[in-house]
Amino acid sequence: MSSERADWALLALTPGIGPVGVLRLIDTFGSAAAAASANLSQLQRCLGDEAARALAGRVATAEVEAALAWADAPGCFLLTLADHDYPTALAEAGHAPPLLFGRGRRELLVRPMLAMVGSRHATPQGRQTAEEFAHGLAQAGYTIVSGLASGIDGAAHRGALGTAASTIAVIGTGIDRVYPASHRQLAHQLAEDGLILSEFPLGTAPLAHNFPRRNRIIAGLSRGCLVVEANVNSGSLITARLAAEVGREVLAIPGSIHNPQARGCHRLIKDGAKLVETVDDVLDEIGRPAPDAPGAARANAAVADGTATAEAETPLLVQLGYDPVDVDSLAARLELTAGEVYAMLLELELEGRVASLPGGRFQRLS
Repeated sequence: MSSERADWALLALTPGIGPVGVLRLIDTFGSAAAAASANLSQLQRCLGDEAARALAGRVATAEVEAALAWADAPGCFLLTLADHDYPTALAEAGHAPPLLFGRGRRELLVRPMLAMVGSRHATPQGRQTAEEFAHGLAQAGYTIVSGLASGIDGAAHRGALGTAASTIAVIGTGIDRVYPASHRQLAHQLAEDGLILSEFPLGTAPLAHNFPRRNRIIAGLSRGCLVVEANVNSGSLITARLAAEVGREVLAIPGSIHNPQARGCHRLIKDGAKLVETVDDVLDEIGRPAPDAPGAARANAAVADGTATAEAETPLLVQLGYDPVDVDSLAARLELTAGEVYAMLLELELEGRVASLPGGRFQRLS
């Protein structure tokens, strides 16, 4: 591990400096090495007294040594602003993290990227939509960026895994932690076939104030931000706002007026976000990178127009529509008994075409 990387790690991991402070140090002293070797009086001219004393006193030495040792493990690396493959879009977005911990396919850093975010409490339809859009967009050449959260994030990662473009998870903990714990297997897949990034020191717990900071990286990396499902208080709206602030396209998929998890998307659309209904809609808005392999464009088109999953309609599916419905209401529409309708719903659920929801309701998936 180069001494230059150690110098960058020292600047980035010293408490009280932050991304803006690191950039100020580089501007003042010309390099990370010069800043790291500056004396207290020199440091106090461009940092607050506490941060200057922390840097001069090398208080982050243990964290730096741990980071350097961690980066020696297979598949692990430290990425600094001085590296040739530091994503240009992120560097130009403002407040770029000077140091990122990475695990997985480093080559994904130079690909075109698209953020996909949404509710942690997504509906079954929302998760399916996210997975299908992520798969189609990744086949079209976009690396899908999300935050490894439950719900839409996880579905987006799963949809893109297995494609050449794959997916990047930007997390709000130390890179040696997995949050939520239920995504441990997904995190393992990402480390093998995708990429995990974090700006936080090793061992950092899932603290609430870290996730908005994580969101700025998701927005900065990406050419656009697609919101799949979100309520009006969702953190994904923070990501969308941050994306808009740095000049990225914001896109949203509309949903049922009865679905509270769609209201955030509807608000974004009212505020000027692009309404999208297909993968092609997204590509028309943000551009089309070259497909990675023969047949990718055809596969993407199949997802975009729905032919990849088209199945025969049944009277029950027609009456079910795309809003959650209870069994008694369906029975009344079909003029059947509740028992007959329930048996039909169970068969469709086993086929993956409907999902059961809390309160005895069902929702169509395809």
